[in-house]
Amino acid sequence: MRTDPVTLFLCGDVMLGRGVDQILPYPGDPTLQEQHVLDARTYVDLAEAANGLIPQPVDFSWPWGDALRVLEEGAPDVRVVNLETSITRSDDFAMGKAVHYRMNPDNLPCLAVARPDVCVLANNHVMDFGRRGLRETLGVLAGARLRAAGAGREADEARRPATVTVAGGGQVLILSCGTESSGVPPGWAATPDRAGVDFVPELSDAAAAEVAGRVRQVKRPGDVAVVSIHWGSNWGYQVSREQRRFAHRLVDGGVDVVHGHSSHHPRPVEVYRGRLILYGCGDLIDDYEGITGYEEYRDDLRLLYFVSVEPESGKLAGLRMVPMRARQMRLQHASSEDSEWLQAVLDRVGRDLGSRVDLEPDGALALRRT
Repeated sequence: MRTDPVTLFLCGDVMLGRGVDQILPYPGDPTLQEQHVLDARTYVDLAEAANGLIPQPVDFSWPWGDALRVLEEGAPDVRVVNLETSITRSDDFAMGKAVHYRMNPDNLPCLAVARPDVCVLANNHVMDFGRRGLRETLGVLAGARLRAAGAGREADEARRPATVTVAGGGQVLILSCGTESSGVPPGWAATPDRAGVDFVPELSDAAAAEVAGRVRQVKRPGDVAVVSIHWGSNWGYQVSREQRRFAHRLVDGGVDVVHGHSSHHPRPVEVYRGRLILYGCGDLIDDYEGITGYEEYRDDLRLLYFVSVEPESGKLAGLRMVPMRARQMRLQHASSEDSEWLQAVLDRVGRDLGSRVDLEPDGALALRRT
């Protein structure tokens, strides 16, 4: 059995559709059905107006930018991304939704270049183009040998954790689920005879016990269990009592890391019973440049999370967060001033949860060990 820490790379929303899809080598149909925007290329125009021309078409690695080297240097054992994009040519726009994200399947190398071990899919955009779009997304990922969790052609597939074997023995188990508070429609829930996502109808003790129970069914000594959950609003640093209680109950039930996402900016971090809870990892890749209204949250700043876990106990061995900045739809290293700003914010908003964040000499952020 492996005894040295297992390192996970975790991140928030990876949205490679809409405007991002349009700058890649094989842009799909730009047609949108938004109230104010009917062409995805409008989001490229907004980004260029804010930060300068984008050399279209860009290569597949462009949106990841400097993050790819950071990933290589961090050498995580397992890479997990929240893929908040359908990968489809479907035109079945989901009714009642304000925005729809899709990437042309021919642009899949833009995802594959980051070498994700697991794409978690239980979010509020994976079915933006209907069940046909979801089935195509699952097929495209499977064809590229990219593991998916949190969505499926029927309930058992959607609810099944993804399993990644790590060097030295043991596995990392990733279960993905989503909630209505993040915008996942209840009608997207997978059933025994219908494709959909692993939907959690409420943040109750019973629901937490059910999710944790599925993890325990497959977890063995030396395994690290992650529950990746799409929950909460887009903006604000407040963590609700329901979210904290649900996360704590997951840990009580045998989960080692709670990987929360949905917010457009990083939210507080907590360590409970020695296990890490990320309440919101913020966005990583998207086409939101030039969209105004929430500047105080600095959603242009992004974080790469490197989580080290002791496999024997499941306890946190360390958390390192590398700040990035999105500019011209490409991730670049954040400036020292931006890193200082992120450190100050996360340190302040995490104090009530007992967490403190330090700024490392190289500009990375680290959770202070107490």
